[in-house]
Amino acid sequence: MPVQCKPVRAGVLRPGPALTLVLALAGCMGGPGPDVTKSGFGAGYRPDQPAGMTELRRAGQDAKQRSDIIDALLARQSILPPSGPYAEVAQAVTEANAGVARAELRVARLRSEAKSKNWLPKIGPSVSLTSLGAVAASILIEQTIFDGGARKAERAYSAADVEVAAASLAADANARVYDGLSLYIKTQQSRDYVRLSEAAVARMAEFQRIVTIRADGGLSDRSEQRVIEQKTAEMRARFNDDRFNASQTLAELNAMSSRPLDAVSGLQSLPPDAATPEPIAVLKTRAEGTRTLAEADILRAGYFPGMKAEAKLNDDGLLSGLSIGADNAFGFGTGAELEALKSTGDVVDRRIAKSAEDTNRRIVSLQHDIATLQAREAEGATVLAQTEATLATFTQQYKMGRRPLMELVGMFETFVAMQREQAGLKYEIALRRLEIARDRGVLVSGAQL
Repeated sequence: MPVQCKPVRAGVLRPGPALTLVLALAGCMGGPGPDVTKSGFGAGYRPDQPAGMTELRRAGQDAKQRSDIIDALLARQSILPPSGPYAEVAQAVTEANAGVARAELRVARLRSEAKSKNWLPKIGPSVSLTSLGAVAASILIEQTIFDGGARKAERAYSAADVEVAAASLAADANARVYDGLSLYIKTQQSRDYVRLSEAAVARMAEFQRIVTIRADGGLSDRSEQRVIEQKTAEMRARFNDDRFNASQTLAELNAMSSRPLDAVSGLQSLPPDAATPEPIAVLKTRAEGTRTLAEADILRAGYFPGMKAEAKLNDDGLLSGLSIGADNAFGFGTGAELEALKSTGDVVDRRIAKSAEDTNRRIVSLQHDIATLQAREAEGATVLAQTEATLATFTQQYKMGRRPLMELVGMFETFVAMQREQAGLKYEIALRRLEIARDRGVLVSGAQL
């Protein structure tokens, strides 16, 4: 692509070959900026990316050295079923992603590419005002010979910055899919509650009709009628709450999706946690630790002398020489500063260990919750079946006149509460499995990032 340079007026400066080159370089430095019309809000995962080449894979290929963190992210496989409601929801919320983390990875990758060439000579214009009031233009060429490892540390810093951005992209993609699927599961749970509440309201309305007839005929007390009317109103209010919750979570899900998901239904099972791969939070902490160590190396190199070769081209000819110096001067606190930089590695190791401990504790806690919920689900199914059989017996005894209506209503309320709790257990288990998958970063395949 040809370089486009802006025209620069020489004004009253003295013409010459060095000045001409200075003006040319100055015009090139002010070249056109990026074309903002080629991207826009909501571009998601689709802007200017060739098919089959994801941003994460591109970052891995552009790296001068093999990145274990990016390789680990690329190797991740999604545990979501390849088809069904989960896959449809995940696809819809991923397509609507604004792609901020992906854009940040692209920027970090370009910065790393620029830093990978920091060992090459630098050339730039120089314009100065002499003591006689004349303007002198020159071209300055600078080549670092020795810098105590500063430029190498800069390259390491930019490479680690790419790894941090890659881990952030994976975490962002998994978090978005988790948010979408959790809203979907909560919608299905509320819809299931709506179905149970509707049946309970219908049966309670029948009890209310019976007690009203008995009260009008003088066979029941009016207080029983008022109690059952209150219980019927409570069940109807719960039914309305369930409908509202279902519509609210569905509206939130549609707001973050590329298409409406009203017709999607069903619950799918996810495999149990396999204790692998390493959680994304730990990978990101490792990348941040590498970046912190590189930053410390940059600061440490500033206390050691460096050597540069310089050449200056002006109208009088070419002048060259060597310069030796350090970026930071030594002072009374230099020893403590160097000791602090030396201790950076210990801080990084402790941060990684703490991140691994916190994440593993959270996963173990979620696994314990799943085991507890599964045990409650198995026991609850047996108890619910027994309660349903007892309710049927109470109904028969009521019809035979051996049970009062209020006792039958009390048993029915107990059955409805147990039925509702039992129905919600499978959704709670599904949500916790999703949390573990999100923390491990296996809701989205690395090849799709």
